[in-house]
Amino acid sequence: MNLLSAKNISHTFEYELFRDVSIELDEGDSIAIIGISGSGKSTLLHILSTLLTPDTGSVELFGKNVELMSKKELAKIKRDALGLVFQSHYLFRGFSARENLEVAAMLSKQEIDDEVLKRLSILENMEQKVTQLSGGQQQRVSIARVLTKKPRVLFLDEPTGNLDKTTANEVMDIFFDFIRDNNAAMILVTHDEELASRCRRVYRLQNKELIMVK
Repeated sequence: MNLLSAKNISHTFEYELFRDVSIELDEGDSIAIIGISGSGKSTLLHILSTLLTPDTGSVELFGKNVELMSKKELAKIKRDALGLVFQSHYLFRGFSARENLEVAAMLSKQEIDDEVLKRLSILENMEQKVTQLSGGQQQRVSIARVLTKKPRVLFLDEPTGNLDKTTANEVMDIFFDFIRDNNAAMILVTHDEELASRCRRVYRLQNKELIMVK
């Protein structure tokens, strides 16, 4: 089943970032997008995840053009079906780690999965305030919060940037297991070509074009 279809996407800020970018994402897919800083990787991810509107082109989610969705319909899809993980964790700083997850669980009507917390090595940190956690722990809580929603599409922008190499690979294992077990898919933006190579398809954003390299 197709989850995302983007056709002829172009976007410009002070200068043209990319043009005529098209990409398809099906259930079970894992796609990595690599490229130098400033090439537009994160901007493209933001467009695909509906955080930005492209200058030209279209994005479809679950078979429907985003531009034709009502605000209510799009908000529901964002809440229930899309999961975004950024290098900056965006946790509620006055809350404990568990309270951050409980908000996600309540909004999505899902249960917190202690097995995921164990694999992320944060189960013992759940009662601590976010401000008492290390940067790496905060990042893993952020990942757990997104996975708690059980989204159909994961958008990952340097999700392991605050983690050491071993932990980064363990986190990628969790993402791959998640998409397999939940008929989901993911798009990963990263500078780490070794991590990128673990995805089914790899694209490089270069000279304003998206080029398949794997």
